[in-house]
Amino acid sequence: MDAIIEAARPVDGTQDAEAARDAMQRALAALLDQYPNADLLDLTEEERLFAVERYLARDVFNRAWLDLGKSFMKNAASAASALSRMKDIADYIRETVAAQFRRLRTLGETLSPRKVGGLARDALREAFQVFEVDAT
Repeated sequence: MDAIIEAARPVDGTQDAEAARDAMQRALAALLDQYPNADLLDLTEEERLFAVERYLARDVFNRAWLDLGKSFMKNAASAASALSRMKDIADYIRETVAAQFRRLRTLGETLSPRKVGGLARDALREAFQVFEVDAT
């Protein structure tokens, strides 16, 4: 798994790269939990969509947390409440992205890089609208 992540997103020292690498690692781990016999080099369409969905959800969360995390940590009553809120944000984003993927499947639409980018922007914008108030 590490070799796949390294090939897809080599370490370059940026926060964006580390956030993307984290999202890839978590998505592939979730994929292998859900589909223990998955061949990472030959995924089925269902497995591929699952991995993309999980990657996108975590990548959006990582971007949101990079922007809002310091405020949440600073304004929280305790570290435990900040971490609980962080989990709430991750869960919310994961469910938002999953709902968008279900909608696309229901409509029979195929995923394209442009569509995935749009889903990411929409999920990030919605997360900021819902949670930014809590960060201030």
